[in-house]
Amino acid sequence: MEILLWLVPAAVATVLAMLWVSWVGRDGHGEVDREVAVERLGKALAKELPAGSRRTPASSRERNTGIAVRPSHAQGRAGGDTRRAS
Repeated sequence: MEILLWLVPAAVATVLAMLWVSWVGRDGHGEVDREVAVERLGKALAKELPAGSRRTPASSRERNTGIAVRPSHAQGRAGGDTRRAS
C-alpha cells in the first residue's frame, strides 16, 4: 500500500483539474448569440487566404500493404535472360 502513496498527489491534481475544467466549461459561460456567431463565421469564410496558403487536394499515393515487391528486371529489355552474369 505504501508504494502507491506516490500516486496521491497526481490523483489530487487530476481531480482538481477536472473540477476546474467543469466549472470553466459550464453552460452559459462566454456564450455568444447565434446570429452573431453565424455572422462571424460568414466573415471568416469570406476572407481571402494569404498568399502561399492554397488549399490543395492530398496527393493520392499507392496504398502501402507492407509487402516489398521488386520490379521485374525484364521490363526494360526486349526479352533475354534476366539473370546477371557473374
